[in-house]
Amino acid sequence: MEKANWSSPVAEFIILGLSAYPRLEKMFFVLILMMFLVILLGNGVLILVTILDSRLHTPMYFFLGNLSFLDICYTTSSVPLVLDGFLTPRKTISFSACAVQMFLSFAMGATECVLLGMMAFDRYVAICNPLRYPVVMSKAAYMPMAVSSWAIGGTASVVHTSLTIQLPFCGNVINHLACEILAILKLACTDISINVISMGVTNVIFLGVPVLFISISYVFIIATILRIPSAEGRKKAFSTCSAHFTVVVIFYGTLLFMYRKPKSKDSLGADKEDLSDKLIPLFYGVVIPMLNPIIYSLRNKDVKAAMRNLMAHKCFSQ
Repeated sequence: MEKANWSSPVAEFIILGLSAYPRLEKMFFVLILMMFLVILLGNGVLILVTILDSRLHTPMYFFLGNLSFLDICYTTSSVPLVLDGFLTPRKTISFSACAVQMFLSFAMGATECVLLGMMAFDRYVAICNPLRYPVVMSKAAYMPMAVSSWAIGGTASVVHTSLTIQLPFCGNVINHLACEILAILKLACTDISINVISMGVTNVIFLGVPVLFISISYVFIIATILRIPSAEGRKKAFSTCSAHFTVVVIFYGTLLFMYRKPKSKDSLGADKEDLSDKLIPLFYGVVIPMLNPIIYSLRNKDVKAAMRNLMAHKCFSQ
């Protein structure tokens, strides 16, 4: 559907999804469903062990619990609709439901950017200033840090969602898998300079600033680790932040790939690009939340021990 030079109130949106690739829809339904179940199970178990095991009642695992809860919320806000779209011939969503999904997905993404920065600060204090760690990262400090991450992400999402839903639209066909702000902005038939500028400012705040902060933190962390005289001490110190560092590299590396991917000029390349523009955000939204609990459980002795204790207690109680 092409844009017209007129606009009318939109009651619902039609989501194209992968309707041009019917064979892929069935395959991706099974794949994404399995990954979604792994996300719910893995992050759910991680939240459970951080609550039930008193040894994990520390700032690092409190942030990790928040990250797991955030990943569950992020995927739940979009994946069920995507799965339904793979099986439904006419993929429609009401205007209000689309606005809610835009708000949730943007809020969760922005919150994760801030939360990863908070977790980097936690690792910086733990490794570079271990004697001051109990004071600097007290409950009175890390609780407001987590709350502020959610508040900042939610506030940014309210601003962008409000700016988007107030626009007049010249069509109601979203060439995407879900209600994504950038895809919906393409339907606007008015000047969107304010939206573009605000999105640019948001990218600096939620991408540029956290990446710079995390990078500086890890420069000091690595420098401190290298000054540890024993190899065993260096290994132990690095193991406390290796999981977070791995998650950060995957998270921001995927974002960088998404936004720096070159545009194709030929028609065949444009079709492939259209497909990749849909699939890359989809896998970004499910692969990373699926990997987070795996990375933190495989690379963390405390989490693995807590999971074993939880399983042993459950088996014993039965």
